[in-house]
Amino acid sequence: MTRQIVPTPDEKLRASILSILSVDSRTASANLRVGVLHGIAHLAGTVDSLLIRDAAEELVKSMDGIRGVVNRIEAPGAPSPSRAVNLDLEN
Repeated sequence: MTRQIVPTPDEKLRASILSILSVDSRTASANLRVGVLHGIAHLAGTVDSLLIRDAAEELVKSMDGIRGVVNRIEAPGAPSPSRAVNLDLEN
């Protein structure tokens, strides 16, 4: 008997995030890393502009099931990725 592996809700969210980032023209060519833990999306990587960084965050924030976003994407003029992050969680 073969045991089927069922993705966790966080794994499903991560796959959805990667999919939406790959089809949006602003973020499709960006080399971003994504992790999800308890509905909190963690974004990392380096992009060329604040517009791309902000677009990635807004796309992820708008997704169902996302409780918050930790944006550690490096971009010219962006806050340091090593700064403290305070999340305002909605449920």
